[in-house]
Amino acid sequence: MRVGDSIASIHKMCAAAFLLGMIAATPAQADDGDIPSVVEIPSGWFWQGSDSVERQYAYQIDEQVYGHDLSRRNRWYDIEGDKWHVHLLSYHIAKTPVTNDQYAAFIEDTGYPAPEMTRDEWNRQGLIYNFDTIQPFLWSKGKPPRGRGNHPVVLVSWQDAEAYVQWLGEKTGKKWALPSELHWEKAVRGPEGAFYPWGNIFDPDRLNSGDRGPFDTMPVGQFEPGPYGLYDGAGQVFEWTSTSAQAGYRLVKGGSWDDRGCGVCRPAARHGRPEHLKHILIGFRVMYLD
Repeated sequence: MRVGDSIASIHKMCAAAFLLGMIAATPAQADDGDIPSVVEIPSGWFWQGSDSVERQYAYQIDEQVYGHDLSRRNRWYDIEGDKWHVHLLSYHIAKTPVTNDQYAAFIEDTGYPAPEMTRDEWNRQGLIYNFDTIQPFLWSKGKPPRGRGNHPVVLVSWQDAEAYVQWLGEKTGKKWALPSELHWEKAVRGPEGAFYPWGNIFDPDRLNSGDRGPFDTMPVGQFEPGPYGLYDGAGQVFEWTSTSAQAGYRLVKGGSWDDRGCGVCRPAARHGRPEHLKHILIGFRVMYLD
């Protein structure tokens, strides 16, 4: 996926200008319905990353479904950090990815550009889906797609997500942020280091993935929550994190509604994506430190 440096620069300048404006703004009264519901993740240790057993399992289940070893040949899961014991202080994190309705409150309050995109803008990103595929996800005149208010917001870049958390902080007085890879993984996976939020065996009935899902986003919170009460940590949409992958890239986590297998839906799996990328498979959730 290649885009011109000029496009990336424009996105960065727009987001930076918006953030400067937010810093100067006077905090407003928050509407509780606009604020993501959170759970507290207690202070303590957890197992982060994966070992060779987990990675081999991920490659094998991918191969069983796809009938080829593309993920193994590309070493998708070899970039995961080796499993290690990490201690984090307590924090609060959203139960679900940010929804279209929650993001719409931000758009309405600030006038920030909505997730709208022309055919040319989409094609310049060089992604596999054609423009017709993304039309159900497109906003119109600053409003989310009809009937998708409680679906995760998508077509948002990392800079867009950063602008949202800046606004959320101004609204509430809390220091909201995108979760780091560590904070995201502990919240989704729990302390014991299982392959999935529910255990070590993939179960396509426990998430929205390409295996048995509708090949689309769904309303958030439709499946059993993970160990700490988070929904949609596996499947549904990839989620932006604050963790850098390389210059201009951030890690996304969780897998999405079009993934099958589903090795990529494990909390330990990680992928770097350009910060300016706007994709129908990527959303985000938010957190704040105690």
